Amino acid sequence: MPTPIPKKILARQHEIFADYVRELDKHLDDIMHDRVVEMFEIRDFAEVLHIHPTHLTNTIKLTTGKPPCWYFEDKIMALAKEMLQQNIPIKQVAFKLTFDASNFTKFFKRFEGVTPKEYRERVFEEALH
Repeated sequence: MPTPIPKKILARQHEIFADYVRELDKHLDDIMHDRVVEMFEIRDFAEVLHIHPTHLTNTIKLTTGKPPCWYFEDKIMALAKEMLQQNIPIKQVAFKLTFDASNFTKFFKRFEGVTPKEYRERVFEEALH
């Protein structure tokens, strides 16, 4: 039988995850309100949290089963979809989220299975029915 993980360590893992999500939300809010113009990387979040990037990644994977980039990309996709539904031009959405248009399209398609244009068309078509 494996040795149980002490409660103090488990609590710290959850604290690190909560701190990461809080900093992620704050950073994306800063991006959306033009307070910062460069998207953080995982190492930037680790620096803000005063821990090593590998420790951040391993802790979040261990705590949630998903890497920190999954949460980051999921939140970026939610913002992208919201802007696309508001009929904001795709290039403007890309720029707002610190992508060039080509990389944004690739990023979006990788997660959604369709391009931003196809996504927008599908959303507006569904709204008509």
